[in-house]
Amino acid sequence: MNAPQDSAAGNCDTVELALGGMTCAACAARIEKQLNKLPGVEAAVNFAAERAHVRYAPGDVDVERLIATVVKTGFTADISTADTRSEEKARKLAIYHDELRRFWISAALTLPLVAQMAFMFGADTHDDVLPRWLQLLLATPVQFWIGWRFYVGGFNAIRGGAGNMDVLVALGTSMAWAYSVVVTAWNLHHQHVYFEASATVITLVLLGKILEARAKAGTSAAIEALAKLQPQTARIERRIGDITELVDVPVATLIPGDVFVVRAGEAMPVDGAVIEGASSADEAMLTGESLPVAKAAGDKVFAATINGDGLLRCRATGVGSHTLLAGIIRLVEQAQGSKAPVQRLADRVAAIFVPVVVAIALATFIAWWALAGDFTQAMVNAVAVLVIACPCALGLATPTAIMVGTGQGARAGVLIRNAVALELAQKLKVLVVDKTGTLTEGRPVVTDIVKVGAGDTATLLRLAASLEQGSAHPLAAAIVARAKTDGLALAVPQNVVATAGRGLAGEVDGRRVQLGSVTWMQEQGHAAAGAEALAQAGRSVVAVVADDVLLGVIGIADPLRATSRAAVARLDRLGVEVVMLTGDNAGTARAVAHEAGIELFEAEVLPGDKAAAVNKLKGAGRLVGMAGDGINDAPALAAADVSFAMAAGSDVAMQAADITLMRDDLGSVADAISLSRATLAKIRQNLFFAFIYNVLGIPLAALGMLNPVIAGAAMAASSVSVVSNSLLLRRWQPNKD
Repeated sequence: MNAPQDSAAGNCDTVELALGGMTCAACAARIEKQLNKLPGVEAAVNFAAERAHVRYAPGDVDVERLIATVVKTGFTADISTADTRSEEKARKLAIYHDELRRFWISAALTLPLVAQMAFMFGADTHDDVLPRWLQLLLATPVQFWIGWRFYVGGFNAIRGGAGNMDVLVALGTSMAWAYSVVVTAWNLHHQHVYFEASATVITLVLLGKILEARAKAGTSAAIEALAKLQPQTARIERRIGDITELVDVPVATLIPGDVFVVRAGEAMPVDGAVIEGASSADEAMLTGESLPVAKAAGDKVFAATINGDGLLRCRATGVGSHTLLAGIIRLVEQAQGSKAPVQRLADRVAAIFVPVVVAIALATFIAWWALAGDFTQAMVNAVAVLVIACPCALGLATPTAIMVGTGQGARAGVLIRNAVALELAQKLKVLVVDKTGTLTEGRPVVTDIVKVGAGDTATLLRLAASLEQGSAHPLAAAIVARAKTDGLALAVPQNVVATAGRGLAGEVDGRRVQLGSVTWMQEQGHAAAGAEALAQAGRSVVAVVADDVLLGVIGIADPLRATSRAAVARLDRLGVEVVMLTGDNAGTARAVAHEAGIELFEAEVLPGDKAAAVNKLKGAGRLVGMAGDGINDAPALAAADVSFAMAAGSDVAMQAADITLMRDDLGSVADAISLSRATLAKIRQNLFFAFIYNVLGIPLAALGMLNPVIAGAAMAASSVSVVSNSLLLRRWQPNKD
């Protein structure tokens, strides 16, 4: 594989190609091989989804060359986008109906041939119920009209230097048909004809493909369900002269800044911010959370979520492909198109499968003819080997399970970025969690203001809040909010300097002010009286110093999420040890860990040191996951084997983490691990079925224990059974292990 040379610099583009003409895993392997031969290209082909996800360096190749390469390989390719998805679906539906029509014609022509077989059972005769010339007339259209697709596909495969299912079917049925033609033309009454075998095999393969297509459609049901959620029209404000009117327009025409109105019970057309009104929104389709979320002026709303019983007036902020819903769909599609490491074995087998099967069929033919002296039986057994050895089931085993699993995850608010993360999540033994916003609510409030000396609490709070105005830290927001609640007039700070993980320093009203952790202040010679008692009570403590004099400390509480303790217990039952890392003091960390049921924790860990702590845990040979907000914990998330971003609605988090949890609930991590284990269990089952089918089927056919008709039926059934087994993943539910 030629990985893009400039990927490190981020100078790579990606494109999703919709593929056509693939019949088995060998086809997907051949397309992938040819694309990866191109300079600067990294491609992954998903046989089940009929997609190719391609990363390429624009300076080396372009999309036109990628498409041309696929076409040259013997298949069709088009750029797949949200705009073309409906066109692709319509095209596939038309193909499906054409295939269905051909199947019924094939079945009608084949049925008389099969019927005569029933009359002949037990009869020791070569006489036929139907004249052989009539059998020839019935079988030939099936062989060369209905079955023409196998000849075209087989020719393209051989031209590309490989083989596929089409080669096996075309070879097997052609041998049976040609032999029967010779017997008929030379009027060899002492020999059987096998027109019914060639026609029935083609009919059964076609039926299998139809059933497989229907089953595969179910694997992408989650994506289609998400895409259908967004309404087609929006009610927006339009100024006509001096009058502002409400006008219904297509959602596709909205631009950022448009003001739209959503009535009770209607779906949000795009992402936006509430300007006016109060209501609630059902965001279950995005987060998996059934409880409605209150909405008021300033709150965010998301496309496809359902407005409650109030009228909302909103300003559009994200439209088209920039909505949260569109981001979720892209993420799920990306995951469905990726490959799990477990699939590598299947890919290697599929690449050499067809040549090996052809060799086995040839050996079977020679052995039977040489040892038994029966040309007819040798030919029949060779045909059976060719027909039963279809690698379709092998190619469908992994991608169909991944497609269903990631779709179920999306419905539950668990967005899995790639199949590698899905596979690794099942093996996690340690989960590192941040405290603020992960275990706790992430909305801290000031609970205590303890002054030292002769100063007053109002001055202490005003100085601290004035300095914290420019900080995005949750504790800073709590201090500023308390000052505003108390009606304090804040000053504009000057010369503010932040020390990561420590605190702030600056000038407020001409006074030199410092605030930060108790440890930092102690290092500078300021003993914070009363801090220990607050810390033991589970408070985060901020010390405030002005003009080198300690004014006092502020105690801030961030309540534990109601679900955190249950989530930690659930992870423990799954065999995952939870470790808490926090920059807070030891007393606060101990109190929160105890309340959450966590035994191992580290306090006063600087942001830059969290990654080192994760690597230390990995050094014990265990797979380590990290759950954080996806932004502040970026180094630790990157260091973990699997990263979980608990940041609903954050595009940054969705791009930073392996798995994004749309609900800020640690229980979603347990859901992700549970889903991973369920999906990998299905993949292992599918691979077992696919391998055991060929391991047992090919020898039985070679030994003459399977005729071509039964082999054709078994081949069709194998693919359908694998896909159907994957569809059982739709029974998976969150909060259940």
